[in-house]
Amino acid sequence: MKIRQPIVTVCGHVDHGKTSILDCIRDSCVQTGEAGGITQKISFTSYPTEQLKAACPLIESSGIKLNIPGFLFIDTPGHAAFTNLRKRGGSLADMAVLVIDINEGIKPQTAEVIQILKHNKTPFVIALNKIDNISGWRIPQHSAIRGTPSSEKSIGLKENIELQSQNVKQVFNERYMTIIGSLNSYGFDADLYHNIKDFTKKIALVPCSAKTKEGLPELIMMLCGLSEKYLSDKLKLGKDAKGIVLEIKKEKSINYLEAILYDGELSKKDEIAISDIKGDPIITKIRVLEEIGPLCAKFSPKDNVQASTGLRMQLIGPKRVSSGEKIDILPGMPFVVYKGDKEKIKKEFKKEISETIKTDKQGIIVKADSLGSLEALLILLKQSNIPIVKAGIGNINKTDIISAKANLDINELDAVIAGFNVDIDEEAKEIQGNTKILTEDVIYKLIENLTKFREEKAKEIEKKRLMQLTTICKLKILPQYVFRNTKPAIFWVKVEGGKLIQNLNLISNDNEEIGRVKNIQSENKGVQEATEGMEVAISIPG
Repeated sequence: MKIRQPIVTVCGHVDHGKTSILDCIRDSCVQTGEAGGITQKISFTSYPTEQLKAACPLIESSGIKLNIPGFLFIDTPGHAAFTNLRKRGGSLADMAVLVIDINEGIKPQTAEVIQILKHNKTPFVIALNKIDNISGWRIPQHSAIRGTPSSEKSIGLKENIELQSQNVKQVFNERYMTIIGSLNSYGFDADLYHNIKDFTKKIALVPCSAKTKEGLPELIMMLCGLSEKYLSDKLKLGKDAKGIVLEIKKEKSINYLEAILYDGELSKKDEIAISDIKGDPIITKIRVLEEIGPLCAKFSPKDNVQASTGLRMQLIGPKRVSSGEKIDILPGMPFVVYKGDKEKIKKEFKKEISETIKTDKQGIIVKADSLGSLEALLILLKQSNIPIVKAGIGNINKTDIISAKANLDINELDAVIAGFNVDIDEEAKEIQGNTKILTEDVIYKLIENLTKFREEKAKEIEKKRLMQLTTICKLKILPQYVFRNTKPAIFWVKVEGGKLIQNLNLISNDNEEIGRVKNIQSENKGVQEATEGMEVAISIPG
């Protein structure tokens, strides 16, 4: 029986050391080449078994027998969208490493990631990074990872913790116990890895330092041990190729599609079907098939590849099956080998998309840059009790503006568009007017701003309602001036008593609700109110 590499996402709050940890493991210099030291794009690292054994003697000394062919690590930007890489039936990741700065604890983006991991039921271990920044921390002279002279005994993490001074141990204990307490609030029990007997009941904390490499052998050992013990059935290699599009990159005027093949085998001769946002298959041939190399960021040409692996493909004229029209491919979309079974593929794609994008009968409009981003945003919005009526991928467009304006007549709280990592089309800007649009490239900030907007809007609506309670007026409909009966009703009235104002709810003599006054016009001009004796035109939605 063939098994594939486990897919491991390395995730956490921005600048807590995700890329630095991977950098140490693969002995590369990826981190120094990234803007501001913060990961800009997803990158894969293929880590074969032989290199794992050579880099981490702890695997053999711990009695772990490695059957897995290695790991495929995915280094992600620090927001939940990329933690939420998805496939049909669950998370794309078989396991995750959640990196937390032991000195800073759980930050907003860490909380995002924890919520997504919990929702997707993704098993994870926690790397408590930057232990070397604890004042007075004793750094061991030798590490059990790659490069330790065989003639000298390396000091293990557990032993080095015991060798710290009493004051340093107290600070260390306080900081990791604080993190354990925070994890409890999310429904997780956790402890230091060497204190755990049953890893199905507790999350393992592995203190480490990307700077000194301390704790990284123990982290690798944990990943190997957990994979062998708990993931073997999940890693059986299927026959048919299945993958996920990560992004589309342009190099020297050539478009490349970067993707993860998470199951099966793919040939350069294969045709593939990629889902669009509606679940319709986009059919394409492969011009160039390249695979990520072991422990490097370089791709090399291949005729055949096997999961799990990182791919780069140049495609030949992707077209929609139904019409033959050329179509843009979106990040986060699933792909499979196409064998002419378009109806079966279409049915599967549509089911997958419908399971991902679940909306309500009423709510706000949401846009995101990829399917994974969108689902992550929908999950977190629902946890914040914010309903969504429409969700899509791509820039905010004219149709989104029209939908948001329609919400004004239904519920003003929902008259807003929330965009994650997207722009606003020029055509949409032209008709935007007063339509509220909130965009951010960090999910928790977007949700914070959205919550604030809805709270302020709720206060504004309540204020209007209270004003109505103190306003009484009597109107007479002028039947000769009824222009529309519905959607909206437009007619003239005479104010026979009191004062008519906008947003006032009207009732008939029989106590039946007529509707809310949206607009008032006098002499072809909009006015805020009409007093006794005035004849004005009013509009009522519905």
